[in-house]
Amino acid sequence: MDDLHEKIEAEKQNVEKALADLMMVCSRKDRDIVTLAAMATFMHNIYNGIESILKQILKSKGLHVPKTDTWHKDLLELSVSEGIISEQLSDQLYEYLTFRHFFIHSYGFMLEESNLKHLTENISDVWSRFLSSIKKLS
Repeated sequence: MDDLHEKIEAEKQNVEKALADLMMVCSRKDRDIVTLAAMATFMHNIYNGIESILKQILKSKGLHVPKTDTWHKDLLELSVSEGIISEQLSDQLYEYLTFRHFFIHSYGFMLEESNLKHLTENISDVWSRFLSSIKKLS
């Protein structure tokens, strides 16, 4: 369990850094394409960190998510069924998964501030809720 704890703590530190960087970028008044790309990158990093933590927890339980085209969604569903996160938190995380898919498969010039606004405004709360959910496991 110490190995799991160490891996989760390292990932949490990375997410906290990405979250701080996101907040710094969001505080800028000028929202040009470079700023939007930075915001998108940090949100992508945060979501990847959350997925990494979920994978580590499931792995420690002897469970693995099969490598299918839907494994990212399957990871959330398995995490709910294993009691790691709630259905409500999964629904919130699914918004970030959807964004992650867009981010990976689109171009930076396609980013729109209005689409990023909701995600950036809620990410701190989602992260806090995630930390509360996994506290008993890490």
